[in-house]
Amino acid sequence: MLFARLCLIIGTVCIGFSAIFVRLAAVPGVVSAFYRVLIASVALLPLWLVQNREFPDRRTLLLSSLAGVFFGLDIALWNVSLFLTNAASATVLAYLAPVWVGLGAITILKDRLRKFYWPGTIVALIGMVLILGLGKMRTMQFGLGNTLAIIASFFYAAYLLVAQVAREKSGTLSFTTFSVLSSTATLFVICLLRHERLTGFSYESWAALLALGLITHVVGWLSINYALGHIRASIASVTLLGQPIITALAAIPILGEPLGINQIAGGVLVLTAIYLVNKT
Repeated sequence: MLFARLCLIIGTVCIGFSAIFVRLAAVPGVVSAFYRVLIASVALLPLWLVQNREFPDRRTLLLSSLAGVFFGLDIALWNVSLFLTNAASATVLAYLAPVWVGLGAITILKDRLRKFYWPGTIVALIGMVLILGLGKMRTMQFGLGNTLAIIASFFYAAYLLVAQVAREKSGTLSFTTFSVLSSTATLFVICLLRHERLTGFSYESWAALLALGLITHVVGWLSINYALGHIRASIASVTLLGQPIITALAAIPILGEPLGINQIAGGVLVLTAIYLVNKT
């Protein structure tokens, strides 16, 4: 269990750099999402083949593929929402996922949530608002962008819940490989429907996309998916709210964005909430 928690922390750190890499890539959000999972697929598939693993049974393959579709839709909808509303609103709404995970865990998986799960989730969301900007949240207007961000949070929650079930009978590498292949197919179709340009980027953009695929997705989600085989999705969903803290810290040296008092206070609240949910 200790190793699983360590993997969850490592995964949270890795995906915390995703926003940094996306900004450095300077390509449309859906395109960066597509290359993120495509690069991960190219890296993971040979590893799975070398392992000589047996092909997953039909149920496990279906769950892995379904999880991949959910993940692809989550990224696509959230990236589109960023262009229709302010980034702070889109991010906070997308991180409503622990609410849906908690409800799904109770009603669908029949899990028993820990005592401080709901208080911890509320405290974490308050911390998120502080990190991302209280002023921006005050001006939030409910529109298409915010609606898409909320729908994205449903798909993110669905991914975590399906991953928990799939990991009961599937190894980390097998689940991650087949889910990421499914995500790649999903995002490729979305890129075609949106008539996105998929070539002609600078070397700097390709380097950022490579880091996004290898660091954020391969290392990050292999670690998280391993943890989901040992830690309930409800606990993982709150722990993953530590991602904006990593992003804010990484932005100091990489993007030259200093931390404000609200971001520090919000980070303390999020870390407190993560501790409470994991401890009790």
